[in-house]
Amino acid sequence: MKLLKSLEDLLYEMVSWLVFYPITMWRSIVNPLRMMKSADEELGDREEDRYSDTLSPPLFLLLTLLLAQAISSAVPSIYADATLPPLLASTPNLLLARGVIFGMLPLVMAVTLARRKSVRLTRESLRPPFYSQCYVATAFVFVAGMGLDLILIPHHLGLTAGVGVLAVATVWYGLAQIRWFKHDLGISTAASVTLFLGRFLLAIHMIVAVALLIGWTLRNWK
Repeated sequence: MKLLKSLEDLLYEMVSWLVFYPITMWRSIVNPLRMMKSADEELGDREEDRYSDTLSPPLFLLLTLLLAQAISSAVPSIYADATLPPLLASTPNLLLARGVIFGMLPLVMAVTLARRKSVRLTRESLRPPFYSQCYVATAFVFVAGMGLDLILIPHHLGLTAGVGVLAVATVWYGLAQIRWFKHDLGISTAASVTLFLGRFLLAIHMIVAVALLIGWTLRNWK
C-alpha cells in the first residue's frame, strides 16, 4: 500500500507539472523580479507549503533543460552527426551534465549577491540567492538555447532569427539582473550594470570551462 501511495503521489506530481510548468515559465518571463523575491520568501515556509502554485527553482531548471534537449534533438544542426561519449549517451546523464553546466549561471550570481552582502558562504546561506537566480536563469537559458539551435541550422538558414532571439534573451536577462542588483543590494544603476557585465562574462567563461572539462573527462573515461 505504501508503494502504491508513493506511485500515486509520483504520478500526480508529474501530471501537475503540465499545469505548473507553463505557469512558472510565464511568470518568470513576465515578472522576473517578483519570482526572484518569492523564491526567497518561499524558503521561509514549511517544506510542505513551499512552491504550492509554481515549481521549485531547481526542478524548474532541470525540466527546462530536458525540454530544451528535446527541442535541440528535433532541430537540424551542424553537429547532428557528432557522437557523444558513452556516459553521455543516456538522457539522465546528459541532463545531469547540462544541469551542472548551466547551473554555473545562477551559482555565479548567487555567490556575488552573498559576497556583496558580506554573508558567510554556507550551504544554507547560498540556497536563497541560488533559488531566486534559478528562475531568471532558466528562462534565459531556454530562450537563448532556442536562439543557438537556430544559429546552428545548416547553411545559415536560421542565422538571422537565431541571433535576434539570442540578443533579445540576453537583453532581457541583463535588465532583470540589473534591476535585481539595484533592489537587493541597494546600489546605483551604473554599479549594477558594471556588476552584471563582469559576472555575466565570468559565468559564460565558467560554463565553457565546465562543459569542456566534462566533455574531456567523459571522452577519456576508461
